[in-house]
Amino acid sequence: MEKVLEEVEFLLGDKFELAEELLTQPSHDVFSEDILSFLSDISELLLKSSSIRAFPDVATFAFYCRKANLSAIKRIHQTGSEYRIGRGLLFHITPGNVPVNFAYSFFAGLVTGNINIVRIPSKNYEQVDLIINAIKTVLLRENYKSIFSKRVFMVRYSRESSATEFFSSICDVRIIWGGDYTINEIRKSPIPPKSTEVTFSDRYSISIINAERYLKVLEKGKIAIDFYNDTYLFDQNACTSPQTIYWIGSSIDVEYAQREFWKILQQILLEKKFELQPILSVEKLTTFYAQAITFGDIEKGPQCTNDIWRVKNWSVHRDIDLFKCGSGYFNEVNVLSLDELSPVINRKFQTIGYIGFSKEELENWLKRSKPLGVDRIVPVGRTMDFSLIWDGYDLVSNLSRTIEIN
Repeated sequence: MEKVLEEVEFLLGDKFELAEELLTQPSHDVFSEDILSFLSDISELLLKSSSIRAFPDVATFAFYCRKANLSAIKRIHQTGSEYRIGRGLLFHITPGNVPVNFAYSFFAGLVTGNINIVRIPSKNYEQVDLIINAIKTVLLRENYKSIFSKRVFMVRYSRESSATEFFSSICDVRIIWGGDYTINEIRKSPIPPKSTEVTFSDRYSISIINAERYLKVLEKGKIAIDFYNDTYLFDQNACTSPQTIYWIGSSIDVEYAQREFWKILQQILLEKKFELQPILSVEKLTTFYAQAITFGDIEKGPQCTNDIWRVKNWSVHRDIDLFKCGSGYFNEVNVLSLDELSPVINRKFQTIGYIGFSKEELENWLKRSKPLGVDRIVPVGRTMDFSLIWDGYDLVSNLSRTIEIN
């Protein structure tokens, strides 16, 4: 073990000598007051930082950890009379393309009463440093040092390291955020027989827009900013970022709505000083060519700049999720009703961001169609919002255990 840990950089938490140091620690109660106070203090420290203004994703995480929100989350998830505690040691493997994802994974592991070893992305992000420094500062406080100092570990190591195999061998739950290939590679490292695994694999997300109702909305600028936050903020790398937009309505309404929508979004991109990397321009072109060869009935839509790449699909394609790109590559499909989407949605589909639909309409559609995929349906602007129910997993249940008392 000593040789393995020499390969690991401990960004947070002291390097431990024996696995028993971790495995003999008792679990905490789910949503214990100590845990909620600890997270609340991290939130308070982050929100006071002047650096946070440059990073809306960090601000969103800090806002999520506010005391009032933590109390609301606890009320939602702690409804039964059963006694729940953490499963023990959680090993988190987080993605390298969404900087703040590690913090939400850590949040889920902590509120469910566990010890957490979180593998941080190898790429350096200022957001990661900002959050880790805040956690480190709060951990120095006397009231938290004795409780959490041996329960919070943020680590970084190379792909060549055998650390993944070691941490997997001692964990009670392994959480993998990554593509299908990454998950299959990590699964070559076994976990103990009684341990469990939660995986967040390749997913595909879309938006649905009721064209007629969109045209009647006065706050189209706010909608454009919300859509920008869902997509361009992370170059569409997040699994929740919409890749295809389904416009629902007559061809005339859709044409007018599209014209307004993209014109306002283009202005937002200018105001935000969005910069498209040259290599991503090439990726857009190659994705479009591959898609055109496969489907045939697509064409490149009108655009002001290369920042917005619109791909008009003349029919509803079942395999549209195979052509995923980023930095403003959007498939567009015109349909008359939500029912036309049902045959298209497969198990890869995760989030639907919507504009111009009521909750009742969406519930009725779900009950009629019972799609194979889709785990979340939220308004545009909230696709990035984290929840303890994610990808269909109830994380409170999956990351904790119930002790039955009769």
